[in-house]
Amino acid sequence: MYELLKGLCELIGPSGFEQDVQRFIKNEIQDKVDVLEIDALGNLIATVKGTDPEMPSILLAAHADEIGFIVKKIEPNGTLRFELLGGFDNRVLLAQPVAIKGTDGYIEGVIGTLAVHYVKWDDPKRIASHRDMYIDVGAASAEEVLEMGIKVGQPISYGSGLKLAGDKKRNRVVGKALDDRAGCAVLIELINRLQANPEKLYGDIYCVFTVQEEVGLRGASVLSPNKKPDFALAIDTTPTSDTYDVLMTGTRVLGQGPCIKIADKSLISHPLVTGLLEKVAGEQDIPYQQEIFMGIGTDAGAIHMTSTGVSSGVVSIPSRYTHTPIEVVDLDDLENTVRLVEAFVLSSKELVGKNFLDT
Repeated sequence: MYELLKGLCELIGPSGFEQDVQRFIKNEIQDKVDVLEIDALGNLIATVKGTDPEMPSILLAAHADEIGFIVKKIEPNGTLRFELLGGFDNRVLLAQPVAIKGTDGYIEGVIGTLAVHYVKWDDPKRIASHRDMYIDVGAASAEEVLEMGIKVGQPISYGSGLKLAGDKKRNRVVGKALDDRAGCAVLIELINRLQANPEKLYGDIYCVFTVQEEVGLRGASVLSPNKKPDFALAIDTTPTSDTYDVLMTGTRVLGQGPCIKIADKSLISHPLVTGLLEKVAGEQDIPYQQEIFMGIGTDAGAIHMTSTGVSSGVVSIPSRYTHTPIEVVDLDDLENTVRLVEAFVLSSKELVGKNFLDT
């Protein structure tokens, strides 16, 4: 799982520029699914045809995009102005490494900052806007920037690669874009397991790697009218609440299993979905946590309101320091997320014929 995750996370793929990520995923799964298609927005839709026609169809979504930036202007001195793609805390940006997708490959840079020696002439409490910041790629002029293959409109991501944390024995990783390349890795591994065990019974499974989640769940909003799934699950990360920071409540803990979402700002999970997730987790001894966190939304928020409505839920992977270049996840949580989603799929026949009033 680590090598797969590293390959995914180190690609540049902010919202609207997910091509490299989608190509990587396509290469991983194209020989393991029955149908593979790209829709007009860029969603990669992999269909695993059902082995049991009596079981419901299920749409599983993980978003391929990450928060990132876009080149907005090239200054005469060779620095770059940029705009944000997704949700950021400006306090995190200064002095961070970045990678730009140039015309000839990835180019390394850094978001500049004042040296500490200047602070005595500045207001130390001032939080600079990203519009006041710039990226330094080592160029001395705008002409040198263009020679590097950088132009206005190109995407940028944080430049931090994925690493094993600590002494590399704790099975935890740190890096950028784990939101939601971790969910993409879960779906890829699920496809591997279904393909390796064709005797397992399930309905049609749509594994969708969505685009533009970080800028408003845009890719997910066009999915279900075409596929008309009976049920849907989003697989995404969720910020933990297990450090001793002042706002933490200890309700989502790294390493204690995936979170079964009950509610967030975009969705109140369907009780049939959460009920079956909790049931199979108990039956198969899969550790899990319950999640009520109104600070986030997921693709399920868009999916459940499309077409005539889709009974939807979310399985969340706990993540520390979300939307920073140093997100941390536990690989055991990823493994248990795969187990939980697979158990849900294989037990979904229990949902046939039931509706909201049966809960």
